[in-house]
Parts: sequence; structure tokens; C-alpha cells
Amino acid sequence: MSTAPHAENTEIFKARTNKWFAGLSWLVAVVGLAGIALTGGPGALIGAGPLLLIAYLGWLLFWRPAVVVHEAGVSLENPFRSIVVPWEALVHVDTRYALTLVTPDKSYGAWAAPAPGIWGGRNARPEDLQGLARSTYGPGASVRPGDLKSTDSGQAAQLVRVRWQELVESGALDAGNAETTPVTVRYRWAELAATLLLLAFSCWGVALA
Repeated sequence: MSTAPHAENTEIFKARTNKWFAGLSWLVAVVGLAGIALTGGPGALIGAGPLLLIAYLGWLLFWRPAVVVHEAGVSLENPFRSIVVPWEALVHVDTRYALTLVTPDKSYGAWAAPAPGIWGGRNARPEDLQGLARSTYGPGASVRPGDLKSTDSGQAAQLVRVRWQELVESGALDAGNAETTPVTVRYRWAELAATLLLLAFSCWGVALA
């Protein structure tokens, strides 16, 4: 997990493993571009589209996605969408497939906080089950694998649930307005256009090779 101050009383979650994947994609791209330039000369860079696409997807899919917990609610920075769920609209936090914010009308998943695979719960330690927000525990104090502190979804969910619980207990949250509180969804058209352009450039370069 990586949390960093973004603004006053704001926490940002980014999975540590995602940074490694982003770095690996950039390393592959840099080594590939250097190899093309050294062996084929600058003119050969016309076939560098796939490497540029790999580098861009490393940023888009692994480096950029985040879960931002702030005063107004929770922002999910996904590759092609930015979603802001106000605290008043939130009715449940799920971790079955990924950190998912549930509202009366729709559910919104976080690209930055996927749930673990089928083996995710087998390596759980006792400390991974302790100190979680009360809403995490099911019947018999059971905990879903995606809620464990050692998982990306569990770490992000803990940030959301703790802040949500504090607001409820302090009386700062105006309950009962979930049905009428809107969720803001903004599509990232620039990122989509860049992806399509790089994909087209990659296909063109491969066709000319």
C-alpha cells in the first residue's frame, strides 16, 4: 500500500505491486527502444509503436489508478473513468472482486484495489484479521479474503470504512439521503483517444515492418 497526503485530511491508496508492474513496463519499453535505435537506426523507430503502447499502458493501468479518501467522499481514479462517491450516497463497501462502493442505484469498482485470487486467504495471519472497521466483520466475526489487511482491496477498504465510521459516529454524516445524493462520473476521453492512437500507430508500424 502507498498512502500519501494529497490535501488536508486526504489519503491516497495505490497498490505497491502496481508500481512494480508500471516500472517493469517502462523498463521493457526503454530497453526495446534502445535496441531498435542501436540496431536499426533512427528510421527503424517507426516500428516502435508497440513499445510506446506498453509504456503508456504501464502508466494508465498501473501507475495512475488510485483510491482517494477525502472530506467529500471517495474518488476512484480508474483508467478511463474518474468516479466521486459522496459519503451520503454510500450504503455498503464490498471487496468480493475489488474494492467496490455500493450506492442505491449502482456499484463502482476500484481498478487500483483488486481482491486477491483464490489463494489470497490461505496466507492470512492473525494480525490481518484484527483492528478492522466494525462493518468489515460478518457473522461469527468472519472476514472475507478481500478484506484482509494484507490485500490491496482490504487496505483500501479499511481506509474507506474507518473514515465512514468516524463520520457516522460523530454525527457529521447526513444519513437518509443516499437515494437523492448524486455520484459524479467523468469519462477520460483524452486517455481513451491516446490509447486508440497508440494502438493504431502500433498496427501501422507492424504492417510496414
